Amino acid sequence: MQQAVIAIHGGAGTITREAMDPAREREYTEALEHVLRAGQRILANGGSALDAVTEAVRLLEECPLFNAGKGAVLTHAGTYELDAAVMDGATRDAGAVACVTRLRNPVLAARAVLDHSEHVLFAGTGAEEFAAAQGLELVEQDYYFTQARHEQWQRARGAAGMALLDHDAAALAARNNPADPIDPDSKFGTVGAVACDSRGNLAAATSTGGVTNKRVGRVGDTPVIGAGCYADDVVAVSATGTGEMFIRTVAAHDVSAQMRYAGLPLEESARRVVMEKLVAIEGRGGLIAVDRDGNVTLPFNTEGMYRGFARVGEAVSVSIYG
Repeated sequence: MQQAVIAIHGGAGTITREAMDPAREREYTEALEHVLRAGQRILANGGSALDAVTEAVRLLEECPLFNAGKGAVLTHAGTYELDAAVMDGATRDAGAVACVTRLRNPVLAARAVLDHSEHVLFAGTGAEEFAAAQGLELVEQDYYFTQARHEQWQRARGAAGMALLDHDAAALAARNNPADPIDPDSKFGTVGAVACDSRGNLAAATSTGGVTNKRVGRVGDTPVIGAGCYADDVVAVSATGTGEMFIRTVAAHDVSAQMRYAGLPLEESARRVVMEKLVAIEGRGGLIAVDRDGNVTLPFNTEGMYRGFARVGEAVSVSIYG
């Protein structure tokens, strides 16, 4: 039997150590630990990797500290558009939703697409209608609201109307929020989970509120299978960062391709994607990945990334900084 393991991320970005609030940092680490323990319990009870990553990402969507579900960022129009994807490595089945505006948990909608549809990706009202038909909860837009995200959106609108790749704006770095371990104006906000269960099966899930002040209708890498989310019988990958660059490099699938075709180990494959291929086109962020032997890697080319992993029967490990 394989020793099951789950890993999660909650975004990458610029660290503001000098303005650190220890209590706030602990709030983030406790949230990550809570999610990891939930996934760990599913795996310890013989649950599937797919169930573990779905539940982990659902919990991250419920936590307003992260840009997914409750706490999502705002578009240029002051609205919310969310994306999510899940993939089962054992079957290559996948489900995704994009530009949804009324779903409490986009990851559950993506899972419903995987389980109950012959299609892979639904967008907009079609995704919401499908999810509602599966009994999933619809909410009003104000459900996603948090004061911190609203203030961040106002800063972005004041910075020459620029779109921030979930909080990414060097021009606003001087306006750091000292309550957040990662500068909220230079952070990439996507959440994700990958897991290997006791049968050696792999799965990945990714969810996001998108890009602060983005044009309405913009879709990043999160719901694009192979870009921000991918799983097969070799590796499971979930990404966070400059979405357009992860799409252009097909980053998540590239980790698998290097392992499958070049025979590279997990850590080297992920390193090449994050530290070389993405950097070559000014892509920033990171990813989490687990292979079928239960090896885990969590590389990033920013100063930090909310991340952690938990093996069944072992202590949870959580980190923020590089």
